[in-house]
Amino acid sequence: MPRLIQPLDTGDPLGPLPQEFAAIMRPELPSLIKEIGMEVTRAYPEYARLLNGPNGASIRMGVEQSLSSFVDLVAEPSSPTVLRDDMCRRFGRFEAYEGRTMDALQGAYRLGARVALRRAKKVGRSYNFSPALMLSFADALFAYVDELESLSRQGYLEVQAQSDQQSEAVRRRLLHLILSGRPVPRSAIAELCEQTGWALPEQVTLVAVRPPSGLDRISADHDVLIDPGDPQPHLLVPGAFDDARREMLERTIPGGGAVIGLTVPTALAADSIRWARRVLELVDAGVIEDAPFIPCEDHLITLWLLSDPALLDQLATRELAPVSGISTTRRERLIETLRIWLDTRGTAAQMGELLDVHPQTVRYRMRSLEAIFGAQLTDPESRFATEAVLRATRLRARSGQILD
Repeated sequence: MPRLIQPLDTGDPLGPLPQEFAAIMRPELPSLIKEIGMEVTRAYPEYARLLNGPNGASIRMGVEQSLSSFVDLVAEPSSPTVLRDDMCRRFGRFEAYEGRTMDALQGAYRLGARVALRRAKKVGRSYNFSPALMLSFADALFAYVDELESLSRQGYLEVQAQSDQQSEAVRRRLLHLILSGRPVPRSAIAELCEQTGWALPEQVTLVAVRPPSGLDRISADHDVLIDPGDPQPHLLVPGAFDDARREMLERTIPGGGAVIGLTVPTALAADSIRWARRVLELVDAGVIEDAPFIPCEDHLITLWLLSDPALLDQLATRELAPVSGISTTRRERLIETLRIWLDTRGTAAQMGELLDVHPQTVRYRMRSLEAIFGAQLTDPESRFATEAVLRATRLRARSGQILD
């Protein structure tokens, strides 16, 4: 705390407040406190209601403590200020609990200082105080008020921090309920929404983030629910994911590494995050090309084809059984030719370019395939199953491993 007897430098050196000044000011305190109370309650009617309420005695005691402490510090600069500090922090906490800003309390402090300065000028004329002494008093008084404001701000911010932490905890609980994947009483979600002031949307978009996420919570839109501490970090974005939301996401996850899930009804939020996380797995496995922000909707067919690896193995065994007894090299060539034909339905020349072989070779392979597979290539349902298997196995081969 700045020593009151050492005023701020204003150009010409100001002298310290003499300790005798305290003895002159102390008798003025009772009437000064009343005068400050009248001025403050006139300027700030909310404080008039408080002074007449159940906390009125505590407020008056705080004001008295603040003024008495100033005089005590003039008399003895090393005087303890524990009680005063505690009362100032209480004032700040009270403002936060009441949902007000610090503006009114700061204004009240400064108004009180002006009243005190006015009284000091009046007393100073009686004692013939020098202009330098009055300047020193004014400087020390307003430095003291700055300190009172700082202490009150500490209490105010303390409550705000606690409130923010509690609100974030409730928001995380709300996010977990929405993503629980099981029927949750709507009343439970409604209660949490009311506590946080969060409006339950009809649709949501979930975003899966690769850990470690480096999520910047401050940059996220206020209505976005986040759990950065989850082993699999994620965000819930109310509504559709438009350009504005994408810009927000770029600020919130500066390094990228996220998959934007599908926009779904809120009741299906668990599906959106499940699909988004699966895309992340496929990116890490090398199946899907990496990018800072990957839309899940660009890879729905891949998700579907690789949704059940064990079932895919069974399908591949069944659909490719006709070539299971052929040598590996010939089997691979025939299957690649079959895949190109199913993909393109092209001519022998067109397929030859894609396979980098002579058209005659393509014709020979196609005759072999028709002989081996028979009706499997002409029946629409069988042909579709074979094509799906070939697409899925080719996607899976990109990773060079069996995906779980």
